[in-house]
Amino acid sequence: MPAPYSYDLRQKVINAIELDGIPKTEASQVFHVSRNTINLWLQRKEHTGDFLPKPNRPPGHSHQITDWHKFKAFAQEHGDKTSVQMAQLWDDDISPRTISRALKKIGFTRKKTYGYQERDEQQREEFIAHIEKMEPEELVYLDEAGMNSQDSDYPYGYCQEGQRFHALKSGKRQGRVSMIAAWCYSTSQ
Repeated sequence: MPAPYSYDLRQKVINAIELDGIPKTEASQVFHVSRNTINLWLQRKEHTGDFLPKPNRPPGHSHQITDWHKFKAFAQEHGDKTSVQMAQLWDDDISPRTISRALKKIGFTRKKTYGYQERDEQQREEFIAHIEKMEPEELVYLDEAGMNSQDSDYPYGYCQEGQRFHALKSGKRQGRVSMIAAWCYSTSQ
C-alpha cells in the first residue's frame, strides 16, 4: 500500500481551499492531488476535527498460543505424540500446523531414542565393566538391530534442540525381525 500524503501537503491544500477560497478542482491541479482525495480529507476534518492520515499498520495476527510457559510444559509432557495428536489434546481448537510452528518457536525438534522396558541396568553395567578388562584382541564387536512389523509407536518425539527424547518400548512384540552383525578385532591377517 502506498504511503499517505504528508500532513504538510494536506494542510497546504486545505488552507488554500478554506482560507484562500481556491476551488477544489483548481487546488487538485495545482497540488497534483485528485479531487476525490481532497473531498476525503475535508470529510475527515468534518468528522474528526483534523485531516491526519489513518494509521497504516497491519492489524497483526491473533495468536492461538499466548501462554508459552504452559505450551512448553505441555510439549514436554506430550513430546512422544504427533502434532496431530497434540492439537487434539490442546485446550483450544488449534491446527497441527500451528502446533508444529509453535514447537519450532520454542526450540523443540523431532528425535527419539528407544530403550527396552525389559533391560536390566545393573547387568549392563556389569557387562561394560567386564569387557573393559579384556584385551582388544579378545573383543568381538556385536551389533543387533530389530524391527517390529506391528510397530504402532510413533518413531519421533519432540524435545529441546540438542537433546534426544527417550522412550521405552516392549521388546516382546510379535513379528520382530532381528539382524545381528559381528566384527572381531585381530592383528593377524
